[in-house]
Amino acid sequence: MAKLTREMQDMIMSQQCFHATVSKDGIPNNAPKRSTRVLDDETLIFNEGVGRTTYQNILDGSIDAVAVVNRDIMEGYRFLCSPKVLTEGEIYDKSAEMSLKAGMPKPKAVILLHVDEIYNLKPGPMAGQKIS
Repeated sequence: MAKLTREMQDMIMSQQCFHATVSKDGIPNNAPKRSTRVLDDETLIFNEGVGRTTYQNILDGSIDAVAVVNRDIMEGYRFLCSPKVLTEGEIYDKSAEMSLKAGMPKPKAVILLHVDEIYNLKPGPMAGQKIS
């Protein structure tokens, strides 16, 4: 199992994350998800507010590759994740409350992302290499 370090968690919480999925027809999609955050040291989470391409790809069985970089320090990571869609329950309710408090609409779903693999996105000889 891949575990997020404190450095990775801090970067996820302070930088924009981009999510890459693929349709059942093989068409790639890449989208920023502003609500991406850390649930625990093995799980990311985001609120799905719109329910379009990324959401449909996940419903169709796509994995989610989450990329985050900090350009100021030239470091970054890619997390290959297995998604789980939640439309009810405690985690969904807490996430919906968070959205409403932020002036956002209630999410269509909340996506849990179990981190399966982690890759280095730092430029140089280690770029693209699997960390865990």
